[in-house]
Amino acid sequence: MQFISATRTCASCGQDIRGRSDKKFCDDYCRSAFNNKQNNDVNLYIRSVDRILRRNRRILEELIPNETARTSRSRLLEKGFNFKYYTNTYTNKKGSTYFFCYEYGYLPMENGSVLLIKRNEEGA
Repeated sequence: MQFISATRTCASCGQDIRGRSDKKFCDDYCRSAFNNKQNNDVNLYIRSVDRILRRNRRILEELIPNETARTSRSRLLEKGFNFKYYTNTYTNKKGSTYFFCYEYGYLPMENGSVLLIKRNEEGA
């Protein structure tokens, strides 16, 4: 019986692989480097969105001394608030939609005014 030796190369560095027939990388370093490279774009996007959400939350927390407050849309923008990013929404019985960054939320109102609220964390 004759064995046919197929040359396999590492998916990360291109070196010849020795060992099991299903091995894809020459060592753990190459496996980690390959996977980190594959996930880099996704991780960068997730980190940038998470950074925006955390900044939005900090701004809302800073502007809400108790459970509710009012401010202007322009003041939020001055502080670096990004209205495109929020974690969830809530629509009340009157049809008003609140936008939340974790437990802090806001309701855009007329004339550029914004109602800020802190959600009761019980039952969350």
